Amino acid sequence: MQDFAVVIVGGGLAGCRAALEICRLAPHTPIALVAKTHPIRSHSVAAQGGIAATLKNVDDQDSWESHAFDTVKGSDFLADQDAVAILAQDAPDVVIDLEHLGVLFSRLPDGRIAQRPFGGHSHQRTCYAADKTGHAILHELYCNLLKYNVTFFSEWYVLQLIVEDQQAKGVVAYHIETGRLEVLRAKAILFATGGYGRVFNTTSNDFASTGDGLAMTARAGLPLEDMEFVQFHPTGLYPAGVLISEAVRGEGAYLINAAGERFMAHYAPSRMELAPRDITSRAIATEIRLGRGIHPDGTAGGPFVYLDLRHMGRDTIMSRIPFCWEEAHRLAGVDAVVEPIPVRPTVHYSMGGIPVTLRGQVRANAATTVTGFYAAGECACVSVHGANRLGSNSLLECVVYGRRTGAAIATDLAHLAWPDLNPQPYRQAAEQHLEQLFAQQGDLRIAHLRQQVQDCMTNYCGVFRTAELMQQGLQELQTLKSRYQQIRLGDHSRYWNTELLEALELANLLVVAEIILAGALARQESRGAHFREDYPQRDDTNFLRHTLAFYRPDGVAIDYFPVTMTLFAPQERTY
Repeated sequence: MQDFAVVIVGGGLAGCRAALEICRLAPHTPIALVAKTHPIRSHSVAAQGGIAATLKNVDDQDSWESHAFDTVKGSDFLADQDAVAILAQDAPDVVIDLEHLGVLFSRLPDGRIAQRPFGGHSHQRTCYAADKTGHAILHELYCNLLKYNVTFFSEWYVLQLIVEDQQAKGVVAYHIETGRLEVLRAKAILFATGGYGRVFNTTSNDFASTGDGLAMTARAGLPLEDMEFVQFHPTGLYPAGVLISEAVRGEGAYLINAAGERFMAHYAPSRMELAPRDITSRAIATEIRLGRGIHPDGTAGGPFVYLDLRHMGRDTIMSRIPFCWEEAHRLAGVDAVVEPIPVRPTVHYSMGGIPVTLRGQVRANAATTVTGFYAAGECACVSVHGANRLGSNSLLECVVYGRRTGAAIATDLAHLAWPDLNPQPYRQAAEQHLEQLFAQQGDLRIAHLRQQVQDCMTNYCGVFRTAELMQQGLQELQTLKSRYQQIRLGDHSRYWNTELLEALELANLLVVAEIILAGALARQESRGAHFREDYPQRDDTNFLRHTLAFYRPDGVAIDYFPVTMTLFAPQERTY
């Protein structure tokens, strides 16, 4: 067993920003940062478009109150407004801090940080580094951490969160390179493990986004919040599913259907292509449903629409959004300077997650928290995104609440005692679990079962949902869960066994999938990204509240708790 004052699981933006804040406030604190990839290969590097902040460099009429209102309205009024106020108020300070750390933001001619329009935002407030903003920020955070007392456990996979008597005490980790198991004990544990896009078959997320932290939390008997709210990004590159950033539309690209029509005029006439993501995704899905999608040969009735950049010109495309041009060219053979890009909605972001307080403390239920356990970033739900996240607010949440949670941990360490922990039972149970996977003699390969799980979620819990579809999905998922015992590993090595890793990730995907479906079935309304064709209206009377889902062997138990309303009363959401 190894001891660290703080164990951070996840090497992306939220985890690194929290670690940096702890190092600043308590510079001699022993910190372990555990990640299943190298930190700068975390999915945060894929964030392209930007980070929102009311710097007023382009629009001097902007304000934090306007940013907060846009965020709450974008959330379909499910966001906790005290959390949103902190997000909007802290945004300018954290962006300037990132600049001082060395982040190379794109500039205006006078040298100030440039800002571009983004979907759902009423002002031009999104700061950016071309279309590689997450990459620029994460690299600088990691470089700044190297001078502090941080031990990096790169390419270690965390198998279990250890919680005893409502106190987080440690984690069990598996070294991918050597197969060694280790128990890490800590006064404070922070989960910053990212999202779960790989539970669906088409996603912008990388292969590591398998909901590990969420599943471990659920298995520990703790709730997950608002998991039914899955964001579909409107412009996933067809057929690969990777992201064509919202920055492209922010720079002026059009969405057109088979008739060459800018169809967003029918769905969000005041915002057009810069409507919030849930509205734009449903608009694209509806166009495809109605036969106005496009086939690869250019005829009508196909599975995608076009994102048209041609009018923007080569210079703008290559200077403002070069990575998006590169992705379309590399993965679809499209030269976006002279050809439109085929796009359709792709799973992108999890609005829900591990429920936390404003200090990042994890909730055991609506009233109490777990001692020594914290979460931040996409795996957490504070909740600033509610039922739908606005673009460029995700990087902002990682930095604002990563910093805030890091500060809370630095403060709390003074009164958090070293937990009593016997590591042997946990190490032994982990060893037995791995040996059991090796010993299984089934005839099912992991990739086949994973594909069936992903197809199940896509078919039964997609952009449009009904009770009949989701009940069918839950039944199918139970069958797939039972088939997990039939998987067979062809590789029995303990060294760099990626097949073993995929088996462990698949078990986590199954947990997350069941919780998403259960929460979506219970929420009998349409709100934000959760659209029920059998309940097409928002129902504030019965469902202006957060879902708390508890994972149990016999199914998922659903509870609710109130939304914090401090600034804005709910109103009709039109654009």
